[in-house]
Amino acid sequence: MGQAEWARDLAERLLAEPLPRRWAHTQGVAARAASLAPILGDEADTLTAAAYLHDIGYSPELVDTGFHPLDGARYLRDVAGADERLCRLVAHHSCAVNEATERNLYDALTREFAPERRELADALTYCDMTTGPDGRHLDVRERLAEIHSRYGPDHLVSRSITASTPCILAAVQAMQGRLSRST
Repeated sequence: MGQAEWARDLAERLLAEPLPRRWAHTQGVAARAASLAPILGDEADTLTAAAYLHDIGYSPELVDTGFHPLDGARYLRDVAGADERLCRLVAHHSCAVNEATERNLYDALTREFAPERRELADALTYCDMTTGPDGRHLDVRERLAEIHSRYGPDHLVSRSITASTPCILAAVQAMQGRLSRST
C-alpha cells in the first residue's frame, strides 16, 4: 500500500463520519493533488497523501490546541508514525504560520516542524485553496471569500487568511505557471 492509500484510509476514519463536509473537501483536495502527477513525478504520492491528511486535525478525536495543522501533524508524528515530510506538509499547509502566530503557537509550530520544500508546499496550498468545502473546484479568490464568509471578518481565521493571502496567491500562481508550462 502506498502513502496515498494509507492516508486516504486514515483520513476517512477520522473525518468521514464526524465531519462529512470536511471529508468531501479532503477528497476534492486529494483529487486535485492526484491530477498534478504529470508535473510532480515521484512526489505525486507524497502530495496526494498530504492532501488526504491536511485537515485531519479537525477530527474531534485529535483536537488538542484547536489549531488543526499542528494537531494533525502531531498526531501523524506521535501516533501514526507518518513520514516526516507528510508531518511537515500538514503542519505548514496553506501558509499556516500566520494562523499559528494569531493563536500564539508560532514557536511550537516552527520548533516542532520545519517547512517542507517550497514547490511541494505550494502544490498542497494550490490544491487546498482551489477546492471548496464541498470538494468542488473553486477559483482561489472565491475560496478566500468563502472562508471569510464562513468565519466572519473578526474571527482569527479570517485575520489569518488575510495575512496569508499574498502567500496563498503566490503559491497558486506558481502552480498555475508550472501547469501551463507542462502542456
